[in-house]
Amino acid sequence: MQLGVVGLGRMGGNIARRLMRAGQNCVVFDTISMPREALAKEGAIATTSLAALVEALGEKPRAVWLMLPAGQITEDAVAELARLLDTGDIVIDGGNTFYKDDIRRAKALAGKGIRYIDCGTSGGVWGLQRGYCMMIGGPKEAVDHLDPVFAALAPGLGDIPRTQGRGKRDPRAERGYIHAGPAGAGHFVKMVHNGIEYGLMQAYAEGFDILRNRDSADLPEDERFSFDLPDIAEVWRRGSVISSWLLDLAAIALAKDACLGDFSGYVQDSGEGRWTVEAALEEAVSADVLSAALFARFRSRREHTFGEKILSAMRYGFGGHIEGVEPTDPEPDPRSS
Repeated sequence: MQLGVVGLGRMGGNIARRLMRAGQNCVVFDTISMPREALAKEGAIATTSLAALVEALGEKPRAVWLMLPAGQITEDAVAELARLLDTGDIVIDGGNTFYKDDIRRAKALAGKGIRYIDCGTSGGVWGLQRGYCMMIGGPKEAVDHLDPVFAALAPGLGDIPRTQGRGKRDPRAERGYIHAGPAGAGHFVKMVHNGIEYGLMQAYAEGFDILRNRDSADLPEDERFSFDLPDIAEVWRRGSVISSWLLDLAAIALAKDACLGDFSGYVQDSGEGRWTVEAALEEAVSADVLSAALFARFRSRREHTFGEKILSAMRYGFGGHIEGVEPTDPEPDPRSS
């Protein structure tokens, strides 16, 4: 298949690469020339504007995947594509958009006959090798049409043991992607995924902080322990019930530097944690852990603990998030303007 990919940053560029390695054809665009030129050398058709990208897409229906930051930049791209695309064409937003914005956009584009898919995409900077876990919302016929794209991006069955009792359930879930429901459903599932991620990361961070501070002079001498944190992280990876990819990333960071000197503990949040807590409030669902994890990130910007260095290290590990480069807060919610 042929796909337009807009936004060639940490994930967008590798999405195009993974598709091309699977035999798909990619037409790419980014406002920065370097990633465009790099992908052109790898076989992509590089363009210098959205209009040129749409013009270069020869197959119909045309499909354009946006991998841009949530907020105004994505709004502007969707609005421009609404002018450039025709009836039956498809816009896919693979970023971390607020699900209510997806619902609004889908309705607006439907009036022009353009189909809208929201694709919550997890995999970070490792997606090229590992594949991307995708949670997809939108009309069934459009999602089914793009199944070869999603199948190429997904991890596949891999070596994960198959779950007993799934029977005749949708096999796509085992391969790493699902059609979650109508417009907005994909990003809603991804939003909750990221909210859970906050809680898991905070639990690891607090646990390692407790271990690190066990040799405090405030404790009785015979109750002080000086723990080797890289070894503890490593042993927990091996058969422990708390093993996970996040723990793998923490172990990698600790093995490199047990003091995590490259990290300050200043932890940003990208918006999904806030939106998950908002959804819990709307539904009157208790979300004690997720709320506390979000508030811990706010507090980290005033005083820093070793646990927050663990958080920073994990965020860098899975997403390439660099302290001080991202904004302190996510872009203001357009609903409030």
